[in-house]
Amino acid sequence: MGNVIYSINLSIDGCCDHTKMIPDVEIHDFFAQLIRDAGLLVYGRTTYELMVPFWPDIAKNPTGQTTSTIEFARAFDSAEKVVFSRSLSKVEDKNSRIVRGRPEDEIPKLKQEQSKNILLGGVTFPSQLIELGLVDEYIFVIQPVLVGEGTRLLKGISLPDRFQLKLAGTKILRSGHVVLHYLKP
Repeated sequence: MGNVIYSINLSIDGCCDHTKMIPDVEIHDFFAQLIRDAGLLVYGRTTYELMVPFWPDIAKNPTGQTTSTIEFARAFDSAEKVVFSRSLSKVEDKNSRIVRGRPEDEIPKLKQEQSKNILLGGVTFPSQLIELGLVDEYIFVIQPVLVGEGTRLLKGISLPDRFQLKLAGTKILRSGHVVLHYLKP
């Protein structure tokens, strides 16, 4: 059974708005490896529609892209994906399927089906899973930038007074990004 891992880029001031930060070679390489190590990618509709068809299109036509961008696109394109949505009528990606059930019912089933980890992306849907206690591990990649505004993680989510995590590891990338890996105790 795989763990549910939430990974996200954050600015030093806690912004997780992808329009405020620019990934570099190391970030693409890091997240490409996370995807390769996972058995399943799980998204809500909004993040899925940001990722597809963008990354599969780059995988099919990599002209003008950097090697790290191409490798990320290929890793993403080849990964099995689940999108939780009640409004999405169909998926555009060959390795994707829609799940319409309640996350608290479906995520445990997905965990039972997987021998590898399940990787979550996005903001709103993973925040809901965090609130439900369904996330086992957290990987925060802190970018060395202050942005001052933008989307924040866990907005509108109710957590216990103290949500303690256990530090499992850190890594400092050459670019100054800091990877923080936490486990749910």
